[in-house]
Amino acid sequence: MLAKIAVDKKEILKIYKKIAVNTHKGIQGHALLIGGSYGKIGAVCLSSKAALKTGCGLVTAFVPKCGYEILQISIPEVMVLTDIKKKRISNIQFDFQPNAIGIGPGIGQHELTQKAFLKFLKSYKQALVIDADALNILSQNKAWFLLLPPRTILTPHPKELERLIGSWSSEEEKFEKTISFSLQYNVIVVMKGAPTHIVDGETIYKNTTGNPALATAGSGDVLTGIITSLLAQSYSPAEAAILAVFLHGLTADIALPKTGFQSFIASDIIKHLGEAFLSLEKK
Repeated sequence: MLAKIAVDKKEILKIYKKIAVNTHKGIQGHALLIGGSYGKIGAVCLSSKAALKTGCGLVTAFVPKCGYEILQISIPEVMVLTDIKKKRISNIQFDFQPNAIGIGPGIGQHELTQKAFLKFLKSYKQALVIDADALNILSQNKAWFLLLPPRTILTPHPKELERLIGSWSSEEEKFEKTISFSLQYNVIVVMKGAPTHIVDGETIYKNTTGNPALATAGSGDVLTGIITSLLAQSYSPAEAAILAVFLHGLTADIALPKTGFQSFIASDIIKHLGEAFLSLEKK
């Protein structure tokens, strides 16, 4: 059997860094979230807001033109850059150096978007989180795996994982194939599920927080924002993935007595991030 490290509060406190009293937004990291398409701008709104609420000093969203007003109105704290196309991303361009990028939420799989993603992968080699349709685009173009920056974080749900690594006939085979994939391409795989596991080469971390309330639309988009934010704040890729998954689950545990399973939505994850952080600082 494969050995798994349980991610509990004791483990998290080994990596969690309190905010310095003399910090300012310029040194709290700048995260860029790339995504959205017509009808799916909400995904980037969730990711961007989650990145801010996780402590990032600055957050910029890159979206199609149709998302400009939506983001500016719904999250005034987030800066917005737009593609030349109205309904989809076709050419990813930005004039600053982000500390980390999250790409994929709501991005769609249009041919123009796929070409833009390939061009992006060829030029960007820094801290990166890949989620949602960006994962599905990768699955259709497996030669692109070689373009991934070292220690890229992939966040697939079970079906997206299957598209990446192929099918499996047992839990053990699933982990073996994921470990092999992680080692081959030097990536970290966040295997979303109940529970969520983080696979970093031959090291497997099993998260201990969360409940079925997280099985709701947009939950993964929020997780992408949290991971990207922590990466931008200088956590290592493994630390960012582990801490983000723990906090993400913890918000649902904190909220459950108030919302119940049925009424919990992805925005509630963001709403309860503050309480999740505060709980880490309690004795």
